[in-house]
Amino acid sequence: MSQSSSPLRRAPDAPQAARITSEAEALQTARQLAKTFAEGAAKRDRERILPHAELDALSASGLLALSVPKAYGGLGASNATLAEVIAILAEADGSIGQIPQNHFYILEALRHDGSEEQKRFYFERALAGDRFGNALSEIGTKTVGQYNTRITADGEGFRINGRKAYSTGVLFADWIVVFAKDENDQLTMSFLPRGTEGIEIIDDWDGFGQRTTGSGTTILTNVPVPAGAIVRHHKGFERPGTIGAVGQILHAGIDLGIARAAFNETVTFVRTRSRPWTNAGVERASDDPLTVSRVGQLAIRLEAATAVVEVAGRKIDLAQADPAETNTVAASLSVAAAKALTTEIAIEATNALFELAGTSATREGLNLDRHWRNARTHTVHDPVRWKYHVVGNFHLNDTAPPRSGAF
Repeated sequence: MSQSSSPLRRAPDAPQAARITSEAEALQTARQLAKTFAEGAAKRDRERILPHAELDALSASGLLALSVPKAYGGLGASNATLAEVIAILAEADGSIGQIPQNHFYILEALRHDGSEEQKRFYFERALAGDRFGNALSEIGTKTVGQYNTRITADGEGFRINGRKAYSTGVLFADWIVVFAKDENDQLTMSFLPRGTEGIEIIDDWDGFGQRTTGSGTTILTNVPVPAGAIVRHHKGFERPGTIGAVGQILHAGIDLGIARAAFNETVTFVRTRSRPWTNAGVERASDDPLTVSRVGQLAIRLEAATAVVEVAGRKIDLAQADPAETNTVAASLSVAAAKALTTEIAIEATNALFELAGTSATREGLNLDRHWRNARTHTVHDPVRWKYHVVGNFHLNDTAPPRSGAF
């Protein structure tokens, strides 16, 4: 992949990313960043301050290269570690935790179906700290899996025309990865440097949660695409693989992190500020037996969700090493379980925060409702009810999960 066909667009003074050499170092780096990210999270959400400086720090940390395979100079971190890193970041700031999800999905799709030249080039960009943002979802189509954006031949290259919504992270991206249908109605993935002619990014995301994910609209008008920048993404779902499982375990990590944040807020508030209910007969809210029991219930469910995410990560690792259908199906089913549990604990923990902390926790200045808003917004990305259906259909009818980005 030559620089002329896919030119680098990062600022010349951008710091070179650190190289993380172990999974323990990755987790420690994530925890250090999370401390800083958490400090301004409430204000960023309240005033919708986009986390540009925080994303630069994330790039410089080397965490965005965690999934780059060892064969291409990366750590090749396990998927359990990758999901835990996302959870740590999401616990600090749910929006920041979500931004790299598409980045890592794109790297997995590249690993799966990119050419050797493409892998060498784009993995090296990830190692350098470049951020990959998506232009995938569209509105106005019959289903969420349909796309009107088209890529058509133009001389030795191609052109893309279309309009994308919910382009998570696109405002911070060095590379905008556009998903478009070709002349055979097959899905492609094109890597376009930020600033490419014909790309317009609109900062118009107005969701009540995940407010600073940079999920704007991307308008593509006759955008030039070098032939070497295109990955035939549809091929990744024509054979057993782990693209969907990797994408989904990262979503589970986001929900897990939001749930942990809400749980910690609950514990702190009940210990330090809440008053016991009149009939409890105790001096402190933290001694109320019903409150104690409810906190214990939440803690157990968080522990269970964490364990299932870790198990699912190990199953993805096995499927990546040996993509036999039995392994990829096992990974998809395990990740579906993780996604279901983390969705439910995220909603439960963010509701319980107000249930247990009491009326004073609803004060606007505290902005504790951001946890519920973040959980509710993120967990509607794909319906968890279909996770239960797919798992049940496998066990009852031997029907394998569909090969898609949702599994």
